[in-house]
Amino acid sequence: MAFPFRRKRQALQGRYTPNLWPVWIVAPLALIAASALGWVIYHYAYDHFTQAAADQTPPKPVNTNDVLKATVTALTLIGAVLAGLYAYRKQLLAEGDAHRADASQLADRYTTAAEQLGHEQAAVRLAGVYALARLADDWAEQRQVCIDVLCAYLRMPYEPDPTTSEHKAGEREVRQTIIRVIRDHLQTPDAATAWCRQSFNFTGAIFDGGDFSTSHFQNKVSFGGATFSSGMISFNDSTFSSGEVYFNDATFNGGTVDFGNATFNGGTVYFNDATFNGGKVYFNDATFSSGTVDLTGATFRGGTVDLSYATFNGGTVDLIDATFNGGKVYFNYATFSSGEVYFNDATFSSGEVYFNLATFNGGTVDFSLATFNGGEVYFNDATFSSGTVDFGNATFSSGTVLFNGATFTGTVFEWGALPVPAGA
Repeated sequence: MAFPFRRKRQALQGRYTPNLWPVWIVAPLALIAASALGWVIYHYAYDHFTQAAADQTPPKPVNTNDVLKATVTALTLIGAVLAGLYAYRKQLLAEGDAHRADASQLADRYTTAAEQLGHEQAAVRLAGVYALARLADDWAEQRQVCIDVLCAYLRMPYEPDPTTSEHKAGEREVRQTIIRVIRDHLQTPDAATAWCRQSFNFTGAIFDGGDFSTSHFQNKVSFGGATFSSGMISFNDSTFSSGEVYFNDATFNGGTVDFGNATFNGGTVYFNDATFNGGKVYFNDATFSSGTVDLTGATFRGGTVDLSYATFNGGTVDLIDATFNGGKVYFNYATFSSGEVYFNDATFSSGEVYFNLATFNGGTVDFSLATFNGGEVYFNDATFSSGTVDFGNATFSSGTVLFNGATFTGTVFEWGALPVPAGA
């Protein structure tokens, strides 16, 4: 018999209206329960008073009025407790109604903002951007969903060239506004409306500019497969504490990504298999404490990666299996205290890598198994106090490695087939 009742209760889960019993059932049951409880309390009190009277000398008769008073007092106390429980339950139901009303209102705002984002007029789409951002601030439980919608808009097909028929008037302003709105929510990590711990998916998006400067990233950000056609994406003065930024398979055809003065305290930036056809990536004055910049398998056909004046106190830059067919990588004036830079299995056909005036106080630069078929690596005026530079098993067909003016006082070198420079 318990199974049908259980199925009935389970079927009612999720209903907003309480499933109360009819009054004609509840009223008699309440009277019977109250009478039974009063009878039990009366007899318990009578026995108690009888025992107390018998213990007196001389014994006294039981005062029935005292028994009735004790019974009424106990019933009154129980009634007060039940009334309090009823009031509490009523308050819970009222709060539930309020929460449901809020949820319904927030859902209506979400629907309206989403419809605005799909509007033909750019002004209405802009209103949708701001409405969705405000909704994300007010709706913490669904904040990631609102952010996902904004990111999905940036992933939609976009033609940045205004001279083509596919270009939509005002579209660039809408997209730039989304980027600004995201940036504004990444400035103060401890703010109640901060988005720093949220994830952002820009996979496959087309960028012709955007400003993420002074942002704090503490979660995953994906630019995988994105195309940087022109303009600048700025991450100046940003902090990557523990999050990850992905530029895997991204294509740089002329755009610029600037990480100038950024701080990497555990975060990782991936450029695996990225293609640089003419774009530029700057890490000038960046600080790598324990973070990683991974350019494994990247192809440089004319692009530039600039880490001049960067400080490596434990960070890592991976250029393993990278291909240089004309690109340039700069480490000029960089300081290596304990950081590591790997060019293992890299191929230099005509590219250039500069370590001019760099300082090595314990870091590692590894060119083992690299192939030089015309590329150039410059260590001019660099200072080697300690650390390791490894050219072991590297192949030199026509490439050039120069140490003009370099100072060697303690760094460990593995020269391989490379001629040992004077003073080393």
